[in-house]
Amino acid sequence: MSDQKKEPTIAPGMEDILEQKATKKEKKAGETTRVTTLSWDEVED
Repeated sequence: MSDQKKEPTIAPGMEDILEQKATKKEKKAGETTRVTTLSWDEVED
């Protein structure tokens, strides 16, 4: 296995795929990515 970092393989607008949970097989193979979601909520007076 190469030590090179892989380029992102997700296209803009495909954010819903990031919400899917990793399978046990993916976790065991180390094929997971931690995802943090930032949400800005404005309240108007």
